[in-house]
Amino acid sequence: MPLFGKSHKSPADIVKTLKENLAILVKQDKKTDKASEEVSKCLVSMKEILYGSNDKEPHTETVAQLAQELYNSGLLIALVENLQVIDFEGKKDVCQIFNNILRRQIGTRSPTVEYFCSHQEVLFILLKGYEMPQVALNCGIMLRECIRHEPLAKIVLHSEHFHNFFNYVEMSTFDIASDAFATFKVTLFLLLLAVRSGARLEPDWTLTMNFPPVLSFFCFPKVFVANPNKTQPIIDILLKNQTKLIDFLSNFQKDRTDDEQFNDEKTYLIKQIRDLKKPLLPFL
Repeated sequence: MPLFGKSHKSPADIVKTLKENLAILVKQDKKTDKASEEVSKCLVSMKEILYGSNDKEPHTETVAQLAQELYNSGLLIALVENLQVIDFEGKKDVCQIFNNILRRQIGTRSPTVEYFCSHQEVLFILLKGYEMPQVALNCGIMLRECIRHEPLAKIVLHSEHFHNFFNYVEMSTFDIASDAFATFKVTLFLLLLAVRSGARLEPDWTLTMNFPPVLSFFCFPKVFVANPNKTQPIIDILLKNQTKLIDFLSNFQKDRTDDEQFNDEKTYLIKQIRDLKKPLLPFL
């Protein structure tokens, strides 16, 4: 029995049609209405292959064919890069397709993770998506899924784009800033795990001194300074920056005199940092 009936296109045909019509949307010529309709149809067809439909389960071989076509054609990256030209429902479909393909495993391998390790630009396209309100939340959904995979998290954390990421938590649009902060929390969790395990996942920790003030106060000191079970690497970094941290926190938002909780927390953090002592060297 053939995999594809007369009314169903093969993965190769779906990818080809989608790529052609996406290009039309990007060019914004006179055929955009028809192209938009075709893009929507193709995205729905992809979702059916990946998630199944009604009482039909996804067919493993067909899913594998679709994934390979997405890799070979570069369409997976093109969808992210041109997400802004796709309609509202289509954007949601792209997120579902992207995350499904990303989670796909063959034994212990994650083919899409491997693909993105060789095509790192997709991570930075997603990161830059926070600068475009019409796709910011969609990009956040996909970026968080990427960061949950250690090889992709390493790429983001060690990249020159790392600081740009943290600027987004102070954006004036509340939804975007909140979403960026949610992504930051996933990243921060990985940093904590890395330090605890001794892995080299973390970026240069001294860079945290240059984070935006709100982020520096609410994330770095609270998570690392107030932790009663600080690891030695964290203690070493705090001691190295002890004077800088005390000066920074002492002068941070001094005008908030009426916020008792804020000032209590600040006083507590300053005391925790000031009380840190260098370990005594053992006698020989």
